Amino acid sequence: MNSDNIKKGIEKAPQRSLLKAMGYTDNDISRPIIGIVNSFNEIVPGHIHLQNISRAVKDGVLAAGGTPSEFNVIGVCDGLAMGHQGMKYSLASRELIADSIECMVMAHCFDALVFIPNCDKIVPGMLMAAARLNLPSIFVSGGPMLSLEDRNGISLDLNSAFEAVGSFKNNTMTEFDVCSIEENCCPSCGSCSGMFTANSMNCLSEAIGMALSGNGSLPAVYAKRIRLAKTAGTQIMELLKKDIRPRDIMTTDAFYSALSVDMALGCSTNSILHLMAIANEAGIKLDLQLINNISEKTPNLCKLAPAGKHHMQDLYNAGGVYKVIDTLAKGGFIKESVMTVTGMTMGENLKSEPFNITRTDVIRKLDNPYSPTGGIAVLFGSLAPSGGVVKRSAVAPEMLVHTGKARVFECEEDAITAIYGGEIVKGDVVVIRYEGPSGGPGMREMLSPTSAIAGMGLDKDVALITDGRFSGATRGAAIGHISPEASQGGPIAYVCEGDMISIDIPNKKLELLVSAEEMEKRKSEINIKQKDNLKGYIARYAKAVSSADKGAIVNKYAD
Repeated sequence: MNSDNIKKGIEKAPQRSLLKAMGYTDNDISRPIIGIVNSFNEIVPGHIHLQNISRAVKDGVLAAGGTPSEFNVIGVCDGLAMGHQGMKYSLASRELIADSIECMVMAHCFDALVFIPNCDKIVPGMLMAAARLNLPSIFVSGGPMLSLEDRNGISLDLNSAFEAVGSFKNNTMTEFDVCSIEENCCPSCGSCSGMFTANSMNCLSEAIGMALSGNGSLPAVYAKRIRLAKTAGTQIMELLKKDIRPRDIMTTDAFYSALSVDMALGCSTNSILHLMAIANEAGIKLDLQLINNISEKTPNLCKLAPAGKHHMQDLYNAGGVYKVIDTLAKGGFIKESVMTVTGMTMGENLKSEPFNITRTDVIRKLDNPYSPTGGIAVLFGSLAPSGGVVKRSAVAPEMLVHTGKARVFECEEDAITAIYGGEIVKGDVVVIRYEGPSGGPGMREMLSPTSAIAGMGLDKDVALITDGRFSGATRGAAIGHISPEASQGGPIAYVCEGDMISIDIPNKKLELLVSAEEMEKRKSEINIKQKDNLKGYIARYAKAVSSADKGAIVNKYAD
């Protein structure tokens, strides 16, 4: 066992004495030591209940003959970090999470790992660590929030509150209405209830084979979530016994299948950043053109919020992620031979899955998709030579092709002020730059400006383009991850107020309608802005982070 490095032989008496100082018995020490990687904290609603999940996992480990040993990792709440400088630290925390897990696991010689994430960057950060460390591992999340209906029968979620602010500013909603939404849109613990980034990544953990069925859609407050956690604790001992490791599971075929599920579900655009970063740790090559190829042939089968009215509890009642996988498998979109944490292949899992379906209106059949192409598209062109990403399934049909006048802002805050001030009108294309991975730094999410646009009633008339990124809750013609970013001299740095921009999502084109001669002139006259007052971790991150089209991964060998 890997843990023999800290417990076996007379030479390890000092290490055993330290374990005994914490109450470990000789019998405890003799068993496999299973690291329980828990992201519990009291600041993130998706994580407030993870002590209960951890307790259930540890019960499962103990029942199967292992010794659980828990440690914690950080977790940022994107909703609380939204709209201020704190959002610069959200994406950056993904690398800290992966690195800190590596430190803890390498220092303490665990035999296997159970990961307990729930929200945004924590899931991919843990998946990156699992691929890097390659010890037997399994994931069990805390599950999504419930969604409640308002008095008009409309299901609410966190995005409802963000958009309500815009509606209030536009005088189409009263303060009482805003407060009512505030009271009811986040009714329980769990990750926010739409197909936002957290739930996207928890669903994709199933699709890639690293989590058991139900991980992504089973609501946080259901007792079955505790049973799932116990099962995960038991199953890690089987994975250890069979020596099934993350890189046996996270293969090229598994990533291709996960991308197909991503397109069918209409996941967050952030999932592209994260899958590329996880693949990098697993030694697998993904690029944006490959993602477009998969999107082009994979039907979009679900319209979960923000793209539609359904929420995670509805997906669960429709059979969950495994029902989506089963539907795709019938069309040949899934490699059924890939290994999973059950110790069986995905095809074997599907044959034994006891689908309990009470909703038939959430997951469409292959012959009746919402769209014959996937929920995410990557656009290329003179404004985004290395690509830009859009959640196509959440774009209004009338905005799939659009040409408009650029309204240029150097940061998110200036754009929000202009939107709420009524300065943005129908047909405009809002451009927010210097918000990329290194230029931001941290590639802030733009839920506040996109929600402001929606709240002001402009989401079917105004596009937003940025080298930053978007929350999974964003809807509308919001194109992010523009690469190269402004701070690296990308074309977005040279867009001027009033330039015409052409968006053609069906043909995956994003063009700045400015002549090559004019662009060369601007490059000689316009200085690229750099932030020179950065300190601490974010300064190191800005120096080492790659562009968005590479997954915003950190160069491990940066000076």
